[in-house]
Amino acid sequence: MNVKKMSMRIMRLFFGIFLYALGIVISMRADIGIAPWATFHQGISNVIGITFGQATIAVGIIVLGINYFMGIKIGFGTVVNVLGIGSIVDFLLSNNIVPKMTTLSGGVIMVVLSMFVISLATFFYMGAGFGSGPRDGLMVGLVKKTNKKVGLIRSSIEVTVLIIGFMLGAKVGIGTLILGVGIGPIVHWTFKTLHFDVKSIDHQYLSLKFQL
Repeated sequence: MNVKKMSMRIMRLFFGIFLYALGIVISMRADIGIAPWATFHQGISNVIGITFGQATIAVGIIVLGINYFMGIKIGFGTVVNVLGIGSIVDFLLSNNIVPKMTTLSGGVIMVVLSMFVISLATFFYMGAGFGSGPRDGLMVGLVKKTNKKVGLIRSSIEVTVLIIGFMLGAKVGIGTLILGVGIGPIVHWTFKTLHFDVKSIDHQYLSLKFQL
């Protein structure tokens, strides 16, 4: 692969990571409830006294370690995901880049916008071919270990982190429901519109060869 093509892939990866972080911040500033994993991160942030981004990074590292021991492949993009999204989220929040909504209608609009931004981010990020995010890897690993259906495993993970996050004081609301129900169809629509087939991506992974 030539240098120019590799450079374009790396730029695509980082742009996707930035968009993903922006999408998370937009959903947070909607102030009507956030997604399950974000709820978990917010709960940890509340209890430990660290920033949302730091909680995101810490959870990402732990999940990455679990994936590693389950034999899930880790890519350069996986590492950038773990370290980059949380850092960018903190930067955007600390500088008030995205205004906070004060009405329900404004909040709903922001949540819907966040789903489109995250869907577009996923298109750029996954299309770079540097591996998937740690949370997706966790889902794949548990599916392989338990032989259960993907839908059941994903739902189980998200319900678990949502409940824990709520118990730790994170805000849950209509936005949480909208994100939970809407993100899948919007990602599907985005991929279809952009003629993007995730199965066609040949991911490159780091040479880590340890399994339980």
